[in-house]
Amino acid sequence: MSIHILFNPKSNNFTGKAAAEALKTKLGEVADMTDVTTVIDVGGYFARFPADDKYYLVGGDGTLNHFINDVEGIDIPEEIYFCGAGTGNDFLRDLGTSPDEPVLIGKYVKNLPTVTVNGKTCRFINGIGFGIDGYCCEVGDKMREASDKPINYTSIAIKGLLFHFAPRDATVTIDGVTKEYKKVWIAPTMNGRFYGGGMMAAPEQDRLKNETVTTVLMYGKGRLRTLMAFPSIFKGEHVNHTEQVAVLKGRDVTVRFDQPTSLQIDGETVLGVTEYRVVAGGGS
Repeated sequence: MSIHILFNPKSNNFTGKAAAEALKTKLGEVADMTDVTTVIDVGGYFARFPADDKYYLVGGDGTLNHFINDVEGIDIPEEIYFCGAGTGNDFLRDLGTSPDEPVLIGKYVKNLPTVTVNGKTCRFINGIGFGIDGYCCEVGDKMREASDKPINYTSIAIKGLLFHFAPRDATVTIDGVTKEYKKVWIAPTMNGRFYGGGMMAAPEQDRLKNETVTTVLMYGKGRLRTLMAFPSIFKGEHVNHTEQVAVLKGRDVTVRFDQPTSLQIDGETVLGVTEYRVVAGGGS
């Protein structure tokens, strides 16, 4: 049996390789290291090695997102572990494990939900953010291009709530039932509980129960009222603000905004989106 470490060098402000090297030292065993961003044919990569080899994937939620889409339709080895080396690590936070604790991911990458945006469909592991959460990722990307300083997404969100982000009107259709919402600040659809680096958007969502996803809307209030309620999302207590938060569960979800808005999929930004559709359990 051999050990293989797949890492994303861009993770956590380009510290992914260092995290992989630290893991190799911690394991105390001979292991080959591969930049996962250079692996074009993932199925072919796994086919090169014996079936009982062990693998470690080192990166953040975005790395995991790319991996789950690269291996779609492929029988992956049983022993694939994920080690968190990202800025958010919401997948591991949802599992209640620390980033440096390897986790077998086989059962978590089956029957995942899909999201369709701008005609393209992919799977996701944590959640879709639409609204100020997508805006935060857009601003964070621009800041990352200009500087190597750590990105404070909470600060971006607060400034957006106070000054820069304008809420949208939204139409939400879940399993054929359509409702309209005014002044929508966030409209994520979640496979897990956490997104955005620690926001517990959907405290009752269970990622292993693939029949439904959870859509959460914070809506209807002005900047100050929304800002007052917003911090409670980090403990999942925003759902108690029923006058401005709606929690909707279903299998087939479509969210439409009345004007283009940035969206994020497991932390990866998509610009200029007016609509997304999520189907639970990878259905169509």
